[in-house]
Amino acid sequence: MAPDAHTDLIFSISESWVALAYLIAGGCFILALRGLSSPVTSQRGNRLGMIGMAIAVLTTLLTHGIASIGEILVAIAVGGSIGLVTARRIQMTAMPQLVAAFHSLVGLAAVLVGVAAYLNPIAFGIATLICPEAGPPCFASEIHQVSRIEMGLGVAIGAITFSGSVIAFLKLNGNMSGAPILLPLRHILNLGTLIAILGLIGYFTQDQAPWVFWTLTALSFAIGFLLIIPIGGADMPVVVSMLNSYSGWAAAAMGFTLHNSAMIITGALVGSSGAILSYIMCRAMNRSFISVIAGGFGAVAGPASGAEAIDRPYKRGSAEDAAFLLQQADQVIIVPGYGMAVAQAQHVLREMGDQLKKQGVRVKYAIHPVAGRMPGHMNVLLAEANVPYDEVFELEDINSEFAQTDVAFVIGANDVTNPAAKTDKTSPIYGMPVLDVEKARTVLFIKRSMGGAGYAGVDNELFYRDNTMMLLADAKKMVEEIVKALG
Repeated sequence: MAPDAHTDLIFSISESWVALAYLIAGGCFILALRGLSSPVTSQRGNRLGMIGMAIAVLTTLLTHGIASIGEILVAIAVGGSIGLVTARRIQMTAMPQLVAAFHSLVGLAAVLVGVAAYLNPIAFGIATLICPEAGPPCFASEIHQVSRIEMGLGVAIGAITFSGSVIAFLKLNGNMSGAPILLPLRHILNLGTLIAILGLIGYFTQDQAPWVFWTLTALSFAIGFLLIIPIGGADMPVVVSMLNSYSGWAAAAMGFTLHNSAMIITGALVGSSGAILSYIMCRAMNRSFISVIAGGFGAVAGPASGAEAIDRPYKRGSAEDAAFLLQQADQVIIVPGYGMAVAQAQHVLREMGDQLKKQGVRVKYAIHPVAGRMPGHMNVLLAEANVPYDEVFELEDINSEFAQTDVAFVIGANDVTNPAAKTDKTSPIYGMPVLDVEKARTVLFIKRSMGGAGYAGVDNELFYRDNTMMLLADAKKMVEEIVKALG
């Protein structure tokens, strides 16, 4: 066999093994998503995702001469150390902020890959090296037209993901107001910027001049800020989910630029699953999917109610009052919200539920799709506290039971229990399905004080209902006192 033929055969075999490895990794990612669809199988899903990513990373390192192994190992060590320390130190209450921060890094990585490919297209195989017959210097031909489309889309989506995630992080972390920030003429500004971005991507396929590329990049960063700033806190879980989808599409676009099928598969899975989740959540909230992702169309600033709320009459109770009512009940439905997460009260809440069950009380947990600051926030907290999965119900499965429930025990869930969503057309949460806790015989509502509105900036009229007793204290401390009174 001729040397060239032998080399071609080895290369062909190598390519086949790489394709097979990436296919196995893709299969692991699909099974991981399936596993993550249920709390019971979520750990297995996580493990499969880790295995798939390990296969993809090792295959890429072994088959691509991107950099020296030493440089790559140093980068892995630095990034891995930061991730490990962050994961160990982060509180569950800050998980939504962490997710938003990670999304921003994925978007920034996509932008940096696009910039590197634009500045050195030969290294990425998206241009041809031309050497004149007279000899050096050699020079790169123009970037392939298809690669320009991939690069333009990847940079645009990555930049939007980065800047949008930064705003989401600032809102979730309390550095910015959770209320909608409505800029004048925002819809015209957003629409004009998006049209300009699409036009520049099209023009980039004909002219790869630096001003085109850098203007496209700058406008994409700007539209990320402009789209997320007008979105209020009530819609923030959808935003987090949508940014997750954007990060997937950015990774997929960069996968085409890098000729890496694993990135294409992974990005497409993340992008499509994030988009589907966002759509499902919008339907659960009776929100328009297009309106939310287009930057809060129709959003209005909710009336912050602070001092107004304190002037209205309400009933206040103690831990002993709550314990007595809970002991007399046949069924109790516990409704956790972000207040539980802030106080880290999930473990003592499970202890309270266990005590009630020992005394013959039926205990269930009701989860609103957007309770907390990100999809599944409450489910994760309850799972961490070892609350049995069969006691946790979604809104559509348990809402009909409140009318036959003796006590609805609300711990820090404000907007998702507000009856105004069904009656007040001027409310920013109007039309959003809420948990019908007001239909219970008695509502026990734990809140730190009467002075603060929910994340959407709306007062909750449930506080002032005749069948509601307010338990004003730190959530964890109040539940601990109720547990003592039950004993």
